[in-house]
Amino acid sequence: MRVAEMNWMQVEARARIDDRAVLPLGSVEQHAYLSLAVDAILSERVAVEAAGSSGIPVFPVQAYGFTPNFVDYPGSVTLRLSTYIALITDLLDGIARSGFRRITIVNGHGGNGPAHGAVFEWLDRNRGCQVRWHNWWNAPATFAKVQATDPVASHASWMENFPWTRLAGVAMPGQQKPMMDMARFSALDPGAKKALLGDGNYGGLYQRSDEDMLAIWAVAVEETRKVIMEGWA
Repeated sequence: MRVAEMNWMQVEARARIDDRAVLPLGSVEQHAYLSLAVDAILSERVAVEAAGSSGIPVFPVQAYGFTPNFVDYPGSVTLRLSTYIALITDLLDGIARSGFRRITIVNGHGGNGPAHGAVFEWLDRNRGCQVRWHNWWNAPATFAKVQATDPVASHASWMENFPWTRLAGVAMPGQQKPMMDMARFSALDPGAKKALLGDGNYGGLYQRSDEDMLAIWAVAVEETRKVIMEGWA
């Protein structure tokens, strides 16, 4: 259940009977011809669908993340790493204070990874709590399904092109973009990164069939559901 559809009394009552909760993380950054909010859209949606009718609260997605590579693309917004780490730990503080002790972070952006280390420090200060960090898009079953569908998959390519991340009236290029040189890309400043990358797709087709994408999504939802609900100590 979305926390946006609950009041404080309902949250309090829920925490008394089940201390599991979910926090989705995203990013606002270029995704070629797709929405700038792809990572936020997908992490929140997969979390909400995975929680389903369980009653487990899904907090609003933290839409802004750590994305310094893309700051020269208009609309891309990054937080400083120190700001982001402080923000994530503040969010965990608030969720734990509300009575939730088993928290799943559903992360939708690879650049947010450095904050995972801050979660370990937070757990040291909050004994008795548990936090799972779930990168939904490259979790084992989901990534295996992506690779089985098309091994040439990357940032802003077909693998992020779902019906709910496309923009009305925006056509996708029909060709397959060659994969970029990641080692070269990583060494460059943001302006040079933009010049090398161009439209933002790292490589691969821009779009595949809805049938392909919905099959991947079904695997992702089920895998995320198991992380949220099962196997807690």
